[in-house]
Amino acid sequence: MSSRSAHRALIVIPAWNEQVALPGVLAEVREFSPGTDVLVVNDGSTDATSQVARECGVAVLDLPVNLGVGGAMRAGYKYALRTGYDVVVQLDADGQHDPRDVSRLLALLDAEDADIAIGARFAGTGTYQSRGPRRWAMRGLSTVLSRLLRTKLTDTTSGFKAAGPRAVALFARDYPAEYLGDTVESLVIAHRAGLRVRQEGVSMRPRAGGEPSHSPVKAGIFLLRAFLALVVALSRPAHPASRTPS
Repeated sequence: MSSRSAHRALIVIPAWNEQVALPGVLAEVREFSPGTDVLVVNDGSTDATSQVARECGVAVLDLPVNLGVGGAMRAGYKYALRTGYDVVVQLDADGQHDPRDVSRLLALLDAEDADIAIGARFAGTGTYQSRGPRRWAMRGLSTVLSRLLRTKLTDTTSGFKAAGPRAVALFARDYPAEYLGDTVESLVIAHRAGLRVRQEGVSMRPRAGGEPSHSPVKAGIFLLRAFLALVVALSRPAHPASRTPS
């Protein structure tokens, strides 16, 4: 089992119009991960997200247009690799992800010698629930991807995850920007590159501000798009992972 003590970790926070919630999130990150650097990827915001992040003293990468979470994270992975970080933690800017759990995801990378550690909402921790077609889609995706990756996964659409060196190198050059691609397709890419994926149960919290990216009335559309994303992912050619020293 390799040790990651010599690796440099970066928390990447994709943010679109999150000026209200972002200061609180960054304050918690400073409190619970004081030795970890932070990058806010301002995903074409039309509010003061970028200014707020800079005033909080963290690095900011401004995207000229809104690319979505996948595009923002691909930029974050490229930034991390270019600036010498080889472990990346993705954390939402809206306050739903608890920064206390960052250390648990990083520890899971070591404990399981994993390349990706997913913060899972449906793994016996917390009270988060999703109902109707949206939940059916999540369960179906988790069932298929668990079999594909040969490990139990209960939340394959989670946006809270940690990536080790091999995953960072892979995602910096090949991370899907399409809707749900950043979750579903990225796991298929990881599997085809021979990466090891594990999960850790985490608690979700109410949004601290801003607006949800989609309304519950679009749950049926989510169901269709989720499985379309899976079909597209499985139909694409595989790419090998870059080898990194232990």
